[in-house]
Amino acid sequence: METVLDKKGSDITLLDLREQAVFADYFLICNGENDRQLRAMANSIAQDAKQKAKALTNSIEGSPESGWVLVDFGDLLVHLFSPDMRHYYDLEGLWDEAHVVMRMQ
Repeated sequence: METVLDKKGSDITLLDLREQAVFADYFLICNGENDRQLRAMANSIAQDAKQKAKALTNSIEGSPESGWVLVDFGDLLVHLFSPDMRHYYDLEGLWDEAHVVMRMQ
């Protein structure tokens, strides 16, 4: 979370999916304003998790240029979106029965 804030991520939402999904426990969803910011957030999240929590990413999918980058930690999936792609995919609407743990504008 700190890493996302440090890189000026916005509209941050943490969803608890434990009762709705078997493939992940949590989604962390946030916006980046451009592909450069999305790239910086994805790289920093992976590096900070490794250095601070000794956690390795399973994979990083998507591309900053597409407007959606997924950083996969297994139980936690971090979705980094451009505002347009976030609106288009509407993960919060798709997973509307998930418990919202935290929301920061």
